[in-house]
Amino acid sequence: MMKHIETVKEYMDWYGFQKILSISLIICIVYKFLIYTKDFLPKFSIFETCSLPSIKGNAPLFYISTIFSLYKQSTPNLPAMCLALQALFGFCQVYGKNGLFTFKLLFKPVVVFFKPETVEAILSSSEHIEKSREYRLLRPWIGTGLITSPTTKWHKHRKLVTPTFHFSILDNFIPVFQKQADALISKILSHMQEPWIDIVPLMSLCTLDIICETAMGVSMNFLSGENCDYSDAMHEIEKAVMYRTLCPWLYPDIIFYSTPMGRQFKANLQLVHGLNKKVLKQKIELTKCIRTDASAKDTENQTVEAKVRKPFLELLLEYHLKDPSFTEQDIKEHVDTIMFGGHETTATVMSWVLYCLGIYAEAQQEVHEELDIIFENERNEYISRAVLAKMKYLECVIKETLRLYPVVPFITRENNRPFKVLDQDVSQGSMCFVFISALHRDPVSFPDPEKFDPNRFLAENSTGRHPYAYTPFSAGPRNCVGQKFGMMEAKTILACVLRRFRVISLDPRDKVLTYANIIIRNVHPLRLRFVPR
Repeated sequence: MMKHIETVKEYMDWYGFQKILSISLIICIVYKFLIYTKDFLPKFSIFETCSLPSIKGNAPLFYISTIFSLYKQSTPNLPAMCLALQALFGFCQVYGKNGLFTFKLLFKPVVVFFKPETVEAILSSSEHIEKSREYRLLRPWIGTGLITSPTTKWHKHRKLVTPTFHFSILDNFIPVFQKQADALISKILSHMQEPWIDIVPLMSLCTLDIICETAMGVSMNFLSGENCDYSDAMHEIEKAVMYRTLCPWLYPDIIFYSTPMGRQFKANLQLVHGLNKKVLKQKIELTKCIRTDASAKDTENQTVEAKVRKPFLELLLEYHLKDPSFTEQDIKEHVDTIMFGGHETTATVMSWVLYCLGIYAEAQQEVHEELDIIFENERNEYISRAVLAKMKYLECVIKETLRLYPVVPFITRENNRPFKVLDQDVSQGSMCFVFISALHRDPVSFPDPEKFDPNRFLAENSTGRHPYAYTPFSAGPRNCVGQKFGMMEAKTILACVLRRFRVISLDPRDKVLTYANIIIRNVHPLRLRFVPR
């Protein structure tokens, strides 16, 4: 009997110890969460009133219940992020008659802007250029490059990076665009026996090859099937970042990295960063050797050398060697940033352009006629900037596609000081959410907004349109530094592909669903059929 009592006491002691340990761990996790999120959550009262139109309901419970409801209703054919995008459009219709409304991300106020007059107040301002705190979740991936850098660092590095996208440098990249377009065409031809082709992954590999050769000065041959793990890892990283952004309870690293997604995220980061570091190390050694050799050359040879195309990475390395305050870590962060931002965005645009042309045969016919006229006397098939400038209707098609399918469906800014929009007060500490997808569907700026009409962007039809009605590359001081690069790349590749093929899309627009990731994604493959011309 006594032995049994002792056993029970030992069990109770162990049970009590487990209980104390569990409570202690919970307290530690909550404390860590509060410490971590103090930079994410502004100092304001939970019960603070707001004069802006707002979604009704208890803020934290409403947000949490909405998230769980979206995931509960989601299916493989209708993912939660697709439902979230549709819900946001619905909220714009119900609450945002003047182009703005507010809701709370747990305890943080979010103000949604989606009319030109309200969007201008954010994007044109030199005071509201600080990215929202949620962008910090990207920093394990791309550090503090131009996308995620705080204002002071952004000002300095934007001035440094901008010259690398000057037209005099971009002109020399066109042969690379054309070479990779030929590789893409060969890849399409190799799939011609299949019932349809999903163009998105092929475009992604093509533009990844381009950004590696133009920005980093190396040939990676992604499109030929080499290094595909790198591309897959980048896609998985993007998904994890977006999922974490929507789940504030995953903001603390101690929680996120203990989940299966967090552990896989870390493994994917090691793969992506490993390859980037390897290339960077090789380039640093090579650049030092070139500089040593160049010091022995005469001025004339140096002048000739300066005119030769230099990749983005080489120019950054030159800055580093001249000014050590621009560190190797700074270079790495810019490389990580451009490896993502410089290929996925353009690949997405071109995929949607081909899809839209496959739906709208008349627009495709007009593009074909324009290209046939331009290249009628181009025997050597060479494309120059002057040739690209003649592709006016193709450019209108690209712009109209970006209106309906903006690559980045929204951008967010941190509001560090109170201000007014349309006589409405926007409180300090709120997140300013510019909903580009809704902005581009404003019926005042774009009548019959769901209609695909490239003629909207002809010069005579654009006169009088609000300058902030169309912002596919953002706008104002913190716009996309690589937008000229992207447009030249898109026009070159699309021109090459459309000269060779007629495109047929197998699914109507109402069957092709999109969802908001870091960039816009299609739920199902964009099923295209390519017919040789």
